Amino acid sequence: MLGKIFGRGDLAPYIDFQRLMASRLLGATANQMLMVAVAWQIYNLTGSAWDLGLVGLLQFLPVLALTLLAGHTADRFPRTRIIAACTALQALVAAILLTTTLSGDLGRSGIFVISVILGVARAFQHPAQGSLIGALLPASILPRGAAVSGATMQSTVIAGPALAGFMFMETGVAVHATALVLLVASLFLSLRMTPSKSAAPAQPISLDALFAGLRFVKASPILLGALSLDLMAVLLGGATALLPMYAKDILHVGSEGLGVLRAAPAVGSVACSLFLARYPLRRHVGRWMFSGVVVFGLSTLVFGLSTSFWLSVVALTISGVGDMVSVVIRHTLMQLDTPDEIRGRVGAVNTIFIGASNQLGEFESGAVAAAFGPVASVVSGAIGTLVVAALWFRMFPVLAGRDTYQQSAPESGTGQEGTVRR
Repeated sequence: MLGKIFGRGDLAPYIDFQRLMASRLLGATANQMLMVAVAWQIYNLTGSAWDLGLVGLLQFLPVLALTLLAGHTADRFPRTRIIAACTALQALVAAILLTTTLSGDLGRSGIFVISVILGVARAFQHPAQGSLIGALLPASILPRGAAVSGATMQSTVIAGPALAGFMFMETGVAVHATALVLLVASLFLSLRMTPSKSAAPAQPISLDALFAGLRFVKASPILLGALSLDLMAVLLGGATALLPMYAKDILHVGSEGLGVLRAAPAVGSVACSLFLARYPLRRHVGRWMFSGVVVFGLSTLVFGLSTSFWLSVVALTISGVGDMVSVVIRHTLMQLDTPDEIRGRVGAVNTIFIGASNQLGEFESGAVAAAFGPVASVVSGAIGTLVVAALWFRMFPVLAGRDTYQQSAPESGTGQEGTVRR
C-alpha cells in the first residue's frame, strides 16, 4: 500500500515496514494530540511561558538519562516488542489524562509528572524505531524509505494538532479519549509485527557497550556533523513551545488557530517528503542538507516578525520544507553509515540530539520568552540557526562535500531483520 501511495511498488513486499509506518502514524498522531492539549491546559492553568518551557524540559530529562541504556536495549532485545511496550505506556498516560480531566483533578503538578512519563516512553521507543527501519529495508531503497518515514511522521504533526485544536472544547476530554483509542490501535499493529532483533550477539550491559554509539558517532565526521547541525539549528530556531503564546496573545486565533500553526510546518514537510519519496536526491546531498537548514532559519525569522496569521502559516510551512530536506538526508546517512549491530546505540545518540533540540529547545524558547518576550526569543533563535549553518559548513567540510548517499558507506539491511516479512 505504501508503495502505491508514493508512486513506487518497491516498498510493497516489506510488510513489517508498512505495519511499522501504520503503527507510528496512529501512535504519533495521538502523541501530538496529547502535546497540544497538555500545552493548552498548562497555559490556561498558569498563564506562564516558564511552565510551557518546563513541560518540554521534563520530557527531555528522562531521554538524557535513559537513552544510552535504551540504545543498548534495542541492540539486545526484539525491537518490535520494545516499541509495543512503549506504546502501551503512552496509552496508559492517555487514560490517566482522560480520567483526571473528567474528574477535574488535573493540575500543574500532574501535568509535570505526565511529561516525565512520556519522556521515559520516548527514551526507549525512539532508538528501537530508528534502528528498525534500516534493518527492514535494503540499502538500495533506504532513501525512499526514509522519505516515507518522514512523510508518515510529519503527517501526524498535521493530523494531531489539527484534531486537537478542533476537538478541544474547553476541557480536552475528547482529545484525550481519541488519543487513547489511537494508541490502542497502534499497540495492536506493533504486536502484529514479526518479533525481531539485531543479528549481533547479545552483549552484557557495561560502560563500554553503553558508550559504543557515542564513540562511533565521534569517530565519523559525517554523522557528528549531521547530528550536531540538526541539534544546534532546532535548539536555537525551534518555535514550537511558543505557539500557544503566539496563538493567544499575538495572532489572537485561539485553540483552533493553534492547531493550524502546529500543523503548518508538517504540511511543508509532508509535501517535501512526498517529492523526495518519488524523486530521491542522488547528488550533492551534503550541500542540500545545509541548504535545508538555511531555509528553515530564514522562514523561522519571518514567522517571528509576523503579526499576520496567514503569513505566519506560510512561513511555518516553508520551514517544514527546509527541515524535512535536512531530516531525510540525516536519517539516510545514519542508516547507511552504521552497521546493524550498533544501530540501536547510534539511534540512541540520535535520540539524545533530537531530544535536546526539541525538548531542551522548548525550554530555551520559554526561558528567553519569559525574560524578553516571544518575538525576541524566536527572532534571536532564527538568527542563531543561520550562524550555526555557516559555521558548520566550514567546520565539517566532509559533510558539506558529501556527494551521494552510499559514498564510502557500508552495506545495510542485510541482518536478521532485513528479511522480507510476508
